[in-house]
Amino acid sequence: MTASASILTIGNELVSGDVPNTNASWLAKRLAPLGVRVRMTAALADEIEAIAEFVRAEAPRVDFLLVTGGLGGTPDDLTREAIAFAFDVPQEEVPELAAGLRARFARDPDYAARWALLPRGSRPLHNPLGGAPGFALENVYVLPGLPSEMEAMFAEIEEEFRRGAPIDAWRRTYRTRESVIAAALAEVNERWPGVLVGSYPRFEPGGSEVDVVVKSSDADELAASSGWLEARLDELTRG
Repeated sequence: MTASASILTIGNELVSGDVPNTNASWLAKRLAPLGVRVRMTAALADEIEAIAEFVRAEAPRVDFLLVTGGLGGTPDDLTREAIAFAFDVPQEEVPELAAGLRARFARDPDYAARWALLPRGSRPLHNPLGGAPGFALENVYVLPGLPSEMEAMFAEIEEEFRRGAPIDAWRRTYRTRESVIAAALAEVNERWPGVLVGSYPRFEPGGSEVDVVVKSSDADELAASSGWLEARLDELTRG
């Protein structure tokens, strides 16, 4: 059975557009082969109440809520506080985690030890490439915002997200207008309600193009629906 997830990326720099927000798309692509369908992606500024409100509302709706960003040591890194507020628990120092951080960062041990102040009940997640650990609390997984650190941490825990069959995809690009193929896209959804169908138009110098994508965790449904759609679209766009 396909599981569901939402992804929240946190950071003033993401909301302002100063830094590209790549973490959500990277995670969504990695979750699909694990059988997890992403329900929502969102970005929020470093504001405790806004983050907590989102977590309280979204975590009960999905199997997994993945959060990235705000785990450093600067004043705008408020994710630990926000998750604690969302779950109405205090932050507590994890002694063995704090000791390890103090040993690793001997030049400024007290600064590093603050990363061990996690919401009560959290399970620390090892950061292979950086200092600040991530953590998991119930179905909320909190990862660093720096893409290299986030990707390395996710690689260590990704099997925890595996649920059911992978979500596979069929993709084709057609030199046509979306209006020409819209009826066929609607029909494939009627014939196979369990598949996801998307169309993404582009306007190139040589003319209009549409990328068509069909996704499903059911291999038979994917083969049948994409086969029917490919034949129908070939008819509609021929010549």
